[in-house]
This record gives sequence, C-alpha cells and structure tokens, in this order.
Amino acid sequence: MTELATPRHGSTGHPGHSGGRPGAAGGHPGGHPGGHPGHGPLVREIKHDLNDKPFLVIWEVTRACALVCQHCRAEAQHRAAPGQLTNAEGHELIDQLTSYERPYPMLVLTGGDCFERPDLVDLIEYAVGKGLHVSISPSVTPLFTRERVKAVQDAGVSVMSMSLDGGSAETHDAFRGFPGTFDRTIEACHMLNELGMRFQLNTVFTAKNIHEAPQMLKNAIDLGAFMFYTFMLVPTGRGQHLDMLTPHEREDVLHWLHDNSTRIAIKTTEAPQYRRIAFQREAVRQGKAAPAKHGELYHWLTKETHELLGENIEEPRPPRTPLAINSGSGFAFIDHTGDVYPSGFLPIHCGSIKDTPFPQIYRESEVFRALRNPSGFEGKCGACEFNHFCGGSRSTAYAMTGNYLASDPSCAHIPAGYTGELPEGIELSLIHI
Repeated sequence: MTELATPRHGSTGHPGHSGGRPGAAGGHPGGHPGGHPGHGPLVREIKHDLNDKPFLVIWEVTRACALVCQHCRAEAQHRAAPGQLTNAEGHELIDQLTSYERPYPMLVLTGGDCFERPDLVDLIEYAVGKGLHVSISPSVTPLFTRERVKAVQDAGVSVMSMSLDGGSAETHDAFRGFPGTFDRTIEACHMLNELGMRFQLNTVFTAKNIHEAPQMLKNAIDLGAFMFYTFMLVPTGRGQHLDMLTPHEREDVLHWLHDNSTRIAIKTTEAPQYRRIAFQREAVRQGKAAPAKHGELYHWLTKETHELLGENIEEPRPPRTPLAINSGSGFAFIDHTGDVYPSGFLPIHCGSIKDTPFPQIYRESEVFRALRNPSGFEGKCGACEFNHFCGGSRSTAYAMTGNYLASDPSCAHIPAGYTGELPEGIELSLIHI
C-alpha cells in the first residue's frame, strides 16, 4: 500500500473536529508555535470535517503481483484473488466516492501491482471523468512498459510512485525478491522523466537497510523525484519477519529527515511523530526549548549525508509541511474485494462496499469513529500534547499490542507531566527532550 502525494489544501480545523484551530477549545494544547520561517503552519490541516469524508482513499485494485517483497502488508500473490471487484463494482465504488460534495477524496490505485489489472486504464478514465484526482502505485515488473505508462498518463494520472528499498542493487533486490529490480527501477525513473510524469520515490526503513538511508536520499534527488517518501516498517503481513528500528533510532531518523527537508520534499508514513518533531524543532528555533539529545544513529546519518551531498545546501527549498491525517481520520483503505479498513497496515475489517456504501462505513464505523478521537487513545498517546496532530501509529500499536487504541510502542516521546506506564524499551533518561 502506498500513499501518493496530494495537492496542498488549506489549513483550518482539526482532523476529527469541525472548525477550530490549534490552541482553541478542544484543539492542540500548546497552539501553533509559529510556523516555518516565512512559510505557513507547521502542520497542514484539512478544511472539511474529517468525520464526514476522508481526504485520501487507497484502493487495492488487485492483489496480483509478480514480486515477493519482504515487507508486503498484503502478502500479494501471482494471480488475481477470487472475489476481486469487477469492473462494474469498481465503477460503483467510484460513484460512491463522487457522491460527496466537492472536493472529492483523492484516489490512489495500488496493489499488488495495479498494472496486473487489465481494465486499469478504463478505471482511471472513469474516475478522472467523474472529477477524481487519481494517482497510481505500480510495481516495476515486465508489465511496467513505456506503452502502459503512456496509456495511464493519457487517461489522466498525474503522479506515480516508484520504490527503492536500498541504496544499492544488492539491498533492494534482496528486499524485492528478484535480481535486477533495482536497475529496472532506475531505468523506469528515467523513463518517467522523459514522459513528463511526476513521481515520488518510496522507501521502507528497517534496521537492516537504515545504513543506506543517506544513499537512498541521494538517489531520490539524483533521479529527479519530487518527493522522498519514507515508510516506517509496520510488523504485519510479510513485514512481521523484519527488524524494526528502536524507538530512539526512529527519533534519530525523523530528526535526520527534518534536517534534510530543505533538500527535497519529505513525507512519512506510519511515522506521525514527524509532525511532533516539526513543532519541537520550531520551539528550539524560537528559543523556547533546548535542542534534542540525538543518538549515535543520527550523528552517523548526518556524517554520511554530508559526505554524499555536502554539508551546505546551495538552493534550499521550503520544507514540505506534513499533513494531519491518520488511519481512519482522513484516510481509508479498500481492498481488492471491497472490504474497508482504516489503513492497509491496520487490518481491522469495518465493512464492505458490496453491502454498505463507503461514505456510510467511513462515517459510522465504530473503529473509524474511535480513530478520529485521539483523546480516547490509551497510555501516553492519549495524554500527549501532540495527539491531535500525531496520535501515534495506530497500525504499529495494533501490530505490537493487539489494541489499535494503545500507546504506540515505537514512539520515544513522553508527554509533559506523564507518569503512567511506558512501552518496553522507553527510558526517561534517553528521551529526546
């Protein structure tokens, strides 16, 4: 599952709260500590009420895929699964997404490999014709040809995602399960540039590939990606067999990403703590807080990055402001059979579009409603001063504890004044203040 970058929207109203602003009643306790110097707010919020409709919908159009990626949340298979939504059912889903008032949710078609779907172009044309903004997330297999890319481009796709899960062919190809995938992905990126197709470069960070993160960042810049899109591993699907970063290593990585957000647009998935760090770093800039105590990994990543890209950024860009949407709150996932989930990484079934219209599931599902109420989260996530902008990774909480409302065990932050139970491995003396 891949979330694609989306156009900028305005920034009023809390996710899950109609109206309001940070610092107002029911809003973020500390309010906005300014913003990026000379830029907008530190976190972008959605204008419409996220209780009513999502900002982004991911549709897994098929589970078929030729690859066997180690981190695959879907455990994709080589053939389309029985019960996959038909073309007519796909059109009906699109009709449901356009039953909202404008602006409609953004739609990402993913898989598996969406190019395994023979009617992909038809689905894109129908969705675009109905007024939806459509992006796709294909796999780089023999199906990824210039002709197919041009066909989806002509159908109305404006953004595509590419994935490199290592800075080297050895690491990436082992991750993807096939030799030559790294080189073919590099060639695919060059092809997209030639065709004028914007693309983001995705990568999954694990304990085994994080040492190549600076090279992955350089690859994204050198290949002309408009965004470096990083995923923090969620131990679900095939990914449950991989090694996660420790909470303190995650903090180091997120601070490192923030440092480099003026080199290329940065976006994170299953790491909503990146939004918290934006606030904390701004407080440091304003002299209202002491700098974070970084760990060994941060210093190593910084050193390697400076060796690869230089310490000084000649033409810094404004940092991309992170978007305040989370699983079930502005975000929803529909699988290949029409089943609805808060996220592809949060496998809690909330209904089927074959039985109930998607807008009704999104509005009324008990799970979705709970996910839009961060004050109801447990442990330090419920007490956190940043929970309306962060809320922790609900997917990680569920994968590691079995409780989607639990405190996120992968987060090292301890809320001010919190004296409750801490997840295993979190020590007060090691916290980034």
